Amino acid sequence: MEKRVLIVGGVAGGATCATRLRRLDETARIIIFERGPFVAFANCGLPYYVGNVIQDESKLLISTPEQFLMRFNIEVRTGNEVLAIDRARREIEVRELATGRFYREAYDALVLAPGAEPVRPALPGIDLPGIFTLRTIPDSHRIREWIESRSAQRAVVAGGGLIGIEMTENLVLRGLKVTVVDKLPQVLPVLDTEMAEPVCRHLEANGVALYLGDGVAGFAEDQGRLAVLTESGARLAADLIVLSLGVRPDSALARTAGLEIGELGGIRVDDSMRTSDPSIWAVGDAVEVRDTVTGHWRLVPLAGPANRQGRVAADSICGRPAVFRGSQGTTVCGLFGMTVAATGASEKSLREAGISGYEAVYLHPESHASYYPGAKRLHMKLVFSVRDGRVWGAQAVGEEGAERRIDVIAMAIQKNATVFDLEDCQLCYAPQFGSAKDPVNLAGMAAANVLRGDVHMAPWRDLAGSGALILDVRERYEYAAGHIDGAVNLPLDELRQRLDELPRDREIWVNCAIGERSYYALRILQQHGFTVRNLSGGYLTWWGWQQ
Repeated sequence: MEKRVLIVGGVAGGATCATRLRRLDETARIIIFERGPFVAFANCGLPYYVGNVIQDESKLLISTPEQFLMRFNIEVRTGNEVLAIDRARREIEVRELATGRFYREAYDALVLAPGAEPVRPALPGIDLPGIFTLRTIPDSHRIREWIESRSAQRAVVAGGGLIGIEMTENLVLRGLKVTVVDKLPQVLPVLDTEMAEPVCRHLEANGVALYLGDGVAGFAEDQGRLAVLTESGARLAADLIVLSLGVRPDSALARTAGLEIGELGGIRVDDSMRTSDPSIWAVGDAVEVRDTVTGHWRLVPLAGPANRQGRVAADSICGRPAVFRGSQGTTVCGLFGMTVAATGASEKSLREAGISGYEAVYLHPESHASYYPGAKRLHMKLVFSVRDGRVWGAQAVGEEGAERRIDVIAMAIQKNATVFDLEDCQLCYAPQFGSAKDPVNLAGMAAANVLRGDVHMAPWRDLAGSGALILDVRERYEYAAGHIDGAVNLPLDELRQRLDELPRDREIWVNCAIGERSYYALRILQQHGFTVRNLSGGYLTWWGWQQ
């Protein structure tokens, strides 16, 4: 008898699982059930369709039901909603939305890929016309039609996460004035707060108004215009509102069927993507997976992990040994020519997980050799274990090269590499592409210096109450243009001749512009018997902490 594999949901995880299954088993009966009108589409491209960067909707369609049938002999039933799972009979109950017909289908293996749903909190006015979420192609249609039919001029984006920022950029591209509101004191919570500061400045430089640390309290309508009401009492006028308050796993079907659900609301799976029922697998945004750094359960609604999970589930169904290694949440986002990228743990996530024993270094290198035209400043942060130097996470922000460096460090995390490995890794170099000491190397060197004891770090969060002498070793004109409160200026090139001006009974914390000259100064002072620490990343990093 043929094996019957039923898959609930398409897009990344479900569609990938189905096609991988077919490549492994030519005889299986494979059916995908999708309650929406599209089975495999690029939902990551939806903000760019709204912004007219992608003008042809068909470009978003990865595959159609007809293509699934012709190429893979996979049956796709769009407009069919799976209502229930009868685990005892190994059957699902389905409703055909166009006709209202109910029917049942038997399975040998069942894969759940229902995805996630946008958060729509029960706030006053939440159901007013003109308030949108963006998750599907029909959602993008509704937003585009509203903008065009109302000649919309102003928009409010509620939530400054990845989708919120991408929507912000694309609404600005459509000519709208955009305000971003977020209860958090920053945008892009995947970043540590100080690393988000240059992103905020870049948004404001491109005309985006930011209301941060001020959550949405409700919505109102006045003479045909909408308004967002904030917790502080502000009233922000808008022609349309986009909710980007996050997503929650669509785990209702699994919960009703009695499958194990995790504390975060996602479907619990093992490392082969099998649920608590040995005949049922689950993949994508609806599942909880282990964090590769912390080992804790987490939700990772990203297409990359969903695709990998689909392949693992297909292998497992076909009896092949396969393991999903967990997720490190590697992420990238573009906004107005700036790239924001991150992988692994942030300091914030480590604190929330109750994990200590880490250190962080900051650096601000050029994207390629500074003498070659067009080099751009990168802002980088590397988080690592002080016990063994293992790389735990990294963040990078800049106009060029951020994603390339994070990709390298993402693989380092996959391979349990250390900062000493980053120090020695051999990357492409030509003046227009990088430097002889790539920013990845520099990050490894800075961290390795800490672990070898060549540098003692001064924690930025303790700066105000440290009691240390803050020594600024930049040139006088740099110091005059702006400096850390209370810092004393002594340029690096004069340091050796003026050592007797510095106290030997007080700790000295050194800073410069980006951390390079302060490291040189620290090595001089340490070898002359001073107690000294380095403020990693210098004045640029201090500026981020101040915001």
